[in-house]
Amino acid sequence: MVEPDGEHPAEGGAAGAGPSRWSAWPALLRRNRPLWLTAAVAVAALVTGLLVGRFVVAPDAAGADTPAPGLVTVPVAFGPLSNDVTIRGEVAYADPVEVTVDTSAISGPAVVTGQVPEVGSELGPLGVALEIAGRPVIVLPGELPAYRALRVGVSGPDVVQFKEAARAIGLDAGDPAEDVFDGTAAAAVTALYAQAGYPTPAAEEGAAEALLGAQDAVRGAEQGVAAARAELATAQRGPSAVEVREADNAVASARRGLEAALAATPDDAVTVGDLRDALALAQLRRQQLAVPADTAAQRAQLSAAEQQLTQARGALAEAQELVLPWLPAGEVLYLTQLPRRVDAVGTRRGTVLDGAAMTVSGATLGLSGTVAAADARLLAAGMAATFELPDGAEHAATITEVTPGEGQEARWTVQLEPAPLTPEQVTELQGANVRVGIPVGATDGDVLSVPLAALSAGPGGESRVEVVDGDPRDGARARTRLVVVETGLAADGAVEIRAVEGGLGEGDLVVVGR
Repeated sequence: MVEPDGEHPAEGGAAGAGPSRWSAWPALLRRNRPLWLTAAVAVAALVTGLLVGRFVVAPDAAGADTPAPGLVTVPVAFGPLSNDVTIRGEVAYADPVEVTVDTSAISGPAVVTGQVPEVGSELGPLGVALEIAGRPVIVLPGELPAYRALRVGVSGPDVVQFKEAARAIGLDAGDPAEDVFDGTAAAAVTALYAQAGYPTPAAEEGAAEALLGAQDAVRGAEQGVAAARAELATAQRGPSAVEVREADNAVASARRGLEAALAATPDDAVTVGDLRDALALAQLRRQQLAVPADTAAQRAQLSAAEQQLTQARGALAEAQELVLPWLPAGEVLYLTQLPRRVDAVGTRRGTVLDGAAMTVSGATLGLSGTVAAADARLLAAGMAATFELPDGAEHAATITEVTPGEGQEARWTVQLEPAPLTPEQVTELQGANVRVGIPVGATDGDVLSVPLAALSAGPGGESRVEVVDGDPRDGARARTRLVVVETGLAADGAVEIRAVEGGLGEGDLVVVGR
């Protein structure tokens, strides 16, 4: 049998075995080099550990003294000291409000026809927030939402609000102390729409015809009253002078005829009787002229005519009110703290308005955060604060309101107003969460201060610090002295101190541990 290398086993024998084994080692080392290197490092580490353990001993084991631990000290600091309440604040435009518009008075669909604001724009007094079905929604300052149309004759707090809003924008709507919507207020509506660039709202259908009819009714009633008054006046005047003179002449003529008949002879009894009757009748007619006339019928007729005129004039006043300018509830938007910033718009031109039209907020950025009740009691409106800008710089702010939470353990809300910001800073800060520091106590200038751990109590309860005059590394052998101090403001683990007995200065080392 021939081996693969061409040698016969019998011929190779034991003599050829040694050289073949040694020639295989280099190939084996090359193929397993990483493994051999790892093994070599492990062996070296083991040998080194055995040597260290054999020849290196701890000081105590070697008989040497252990060094005494030194004093733990810190230098006395000199500078301003303040105690801050730190919160996280959300930067956002304040008081977001969803704007809804009353479209119930619109006869057709409430289609948005124009004046759609852009996000980031501002709504101010006399601005048009939206145009719906060709009609404006005019912005006015106020808190009470518009809930009804304002017409001549209505009264209430919404009328007072309109008068105050009109006065704020320079229009005369009458005295706000009077809560009645009158002609002056109606005239202010005309001026309001003129400034907004829109015609005043049209009168209700049929109002003009009703006014004409009411005017005709008043004229007819006035003519009836005039006729009744003329009849009463005629009745009240009595007989004229001609009628009285004719009656007197008739009496005198009848008397002369009777006297002539009585003087004639022979006496004609029939003629005398007729003449006596004629005289009595003439006298009766004359007496009737002297009696005052009965004008009761004429007076009743005049009273009825005047009542009809009163009713006609009342109807005319109502008809006139219907054609006077009025303010629809859906064409005015009352907002507080104008101007307001448009944060979001929920509609667009050509669509039917459904739900909230937009969301508006204050036109300036505000800071809002929460704080624990214990810290909140240290805060008050008007206190100064600082917060971090995106570039790391500190910026001033002022607390405007501290509102308690619901519940005894609930966190309080702190509202702050930043100092004026540049437009770039506003853009960078909007929606950011920033760290806000509110100093609740500060020293009056630079003071000496040490960590709270440096204070100890003396036998009389006085506060002391231990000052090291020697080398603190000497431990218990170091030279120290006790200095009685008065403490002041404590902040961030440090406390203000003033030496009462003994000298103390900036940089002196005080013991905080052993």
